[in-house]
Amino acid sequence: MNKVFIIAEIGINHNGDVKLAEKMIVAAKQCGADAVKFQKRDINLVYSKEELSKPRESPFGNTFYDQKKGLEFSEKDYDYINTFCKKNKITWFASAWDINSVIFLKKYNFEFNKIASAMIVDEEILLSVASQKNILLLAPECQLINI
Repeated sequence: MNKVFIIAEIGINHNGDVKLAEKMIVAAKQCGADAVKFQKRDINLVYSKEELSKPRESPFGNTFYDQKKGLEFSEKDYDYINTFCKKNKITWFASAWDINSVIFLKKYNFEFNKIASAMIVDEEILLSVASQKNILLLAPECQLINI
């Protein structure tokens, strides 16, 4: 019988706070999750300048840009998450929303990659992720493809 592999979706629900992400990782582990998944995006590639300049009240500022920028982790934050997850023996990975994020995330040598649902039709991202030769998760069907 195959074991079910449970992935806890953290996404950007950490609200840009590494300590909150840490608590979410611990909670996922305590609940029996095998992995946690984040999201990574280069907001200047994913969103138009017009969209980013729209007014949006948030704890990070007054524009959509301020909000989206505040929710994104830095490389230092991701390095911390990488170390924290290894220490706590839980797998982690992130879905990339653009090619810059695919390239950025390669350094973590994930066992899994997941294509962001919004990017499932982006051939450049699909080919870049597939070239990494690891397990690829595709949504919305959540199919596992071993490449």
